[in-house]
Amino acid sequence: MDSTSGTRARERLLEAADELFYSEGVQTVGVDRIAKRARTSKKSLYLVFGSKEALVLAYLEARRTSIEVSITQGLARFDTPRERLLGVFDVQGDFFAAPDYNGCPFLAASAEAARGSLVERAHADYRAWVRALLTELAAEADVPDHEAAGRELHLLYDAASVAARADRDPSVAAVARHAAAAVLAHRNARCGRKPSDSDPHQGH
Repeated sequence: MDSTSGTRARERLLEAADELFYSEGVQTVGVDRIAKRARTSKKSLYLVFGSKEALVLAYLEARRTSIEVSITQGLARFDTPRERLLGVFDVQGDFFAAPDYNGCPFLAASAEAARGSLVERAHADYRAWVRALLTELAAEADVPDHEAAGRELHLLYDAASVAARADRDPSVAAVARHAAAAVLAHRNARCGRKPSDSDPHQGH
């Protein structure tokens, strides 16, 4: 397999894996179905990726890149640090509203993986990225004890993702956003701050 045909085969295999793994689960879907959907052979799949686990990892890597880009671009529409922090939940709501939304791909793949596996590590790395983002945004918004705030908001982010899939209800993102705003207000109140002390838009 030359480099050009190998690249095309990889793209087709990843596209097929993304569709099937996300909609049906990484353990449910076998390599035969992925190869058939990609219009290639199982031999080609193993030549390109080496193993099913490597294909799953490539699928998760592509999903993470897509999510990170969507969040980064989505937050660009907000003007203030606090709006960007709460805006994470608005962007999450965009994910939930997609017709094919089927929950967090990392959580689903990790739930089916062996403990200590590379798939479980990919999930942990993704969660670390989300928490770091929320913690960084909390620091930029001058939220008291931004590390703790990042953990609290991460819990809301996770809960919203699970609820959106279980209930098939995209509006849970707005509920999570409201709860996140309450967390920020409570932290400011504990420090004797008014909303305007850290962001002139907080009361809006």
